[in-house]
Amino acid sequence: QVRLEESGGGSVQAGGSVRLSCTRPDASWTTACMGWFRQAPGREREHIGGIYTTDDDTYVAESVRGRFTISQEKAKNTVFLQMNNVTPDDTAKYYCAADQHYNCLSLNWKPPNGNWGQGTQVTVST
Repeated sequence: QVRLEESGGGSVQAGGSVRLSCTRPDASWTTACMGWFRQAPGREREHIGGIYTTDDDTYVAESVRGRFTISQEKAKNTVFLQMNNVTPDDTAKYYCAADQHYNCLSLNWKPPNGNWGQGTQVTVST
């Protein structure tokens, strides 16, 4: 298990931008991957992106590609999700996750139980 702390959610108008952060306070926990999921009411959880913590290789889901980017600040064990030109369809709870295996660039990545943050809500209004 690893503790992950998300921040940056809130309310934003359509067309605006939001940046989410996910920090892993325990630097001794070896991680290969970190990434982001989202889940809106009545919809399945969606893997929207991941990044290898070692070499910055990233995956961004086709549904948000071109608007969302993933980056990291290795020295702070922090991963970011930059969301631009958001729409009401981006309204969801966003979750950070981590993995000790190089799985997070896969569309079907399933992080282990216990390797999830509590989530941060993003609400996009028109």
